Amino acid sequence: PRLHGLENYPSAGPALVVFNHLGDADTALLLATLPAPPDALGKIELYSFPILGKLIDWYGIIWLHRGIPDRRALRAARAGLTDGRIILIAPEGRYTRIGGLEPGGNGAAFLALQSDVPLVPVALTGTRNADVYGKMRRLRRAPVTLTVGAPFRLARQADRQRALREGTEQIMQRLADLLPAEYRGTYPQS
Repeated sequence: PRLHGLENYPSAGPALVVFNHLGDADTALLLATLPAPPDALGKIELYSFPILGKLIDWYGIIWLHRGIPDRRALRAARAGLTDGRIILIAPEGRYTRIGGLEPGGNGAAFLALQSDVPLVPVALTGTRNADVYGKMRRLRRAPVTLTVGAPFRLARQADRQRALREGTEQIMQRLADLLPAEYRGTYPQS
């Protein structure tokens, strides 16, 4: 992989790493290349995969029920941040169906605001399933890139709902700003 901006990645937590989720290879790329491997939130559906689910569970993933506010997963992520760990989350909640950024959910903003920790945006390119699996079938490597952006914090506000909305938009725009135009999806460059 081509790596850019690793100097922006923290050597220790607490920090919340947010990334654009393109496909199955994202997590492997992140865990293999980031200097201090983060704890990750991952969809509970992966647990049912016979070998993969067990391996992921042994790694220590925070299992997440998507589409609902999963209080248990949020508590576990907040506890990790309180303990000074680095937590990895995809604000979109799943990998993209349009090939670029989709609207983000409020989970990452909620965790960042509740824990008052810095966010570290990480942009991935070349990891869409069609790209990776297509190259693998021809015994070739997919050209992938990982770019770490400058850490930032979300501003707290009296209006909690507004803080979540604006925080989510800020997170997604920071990711978009690290990506080439074809990966920005619903977030054009600011």
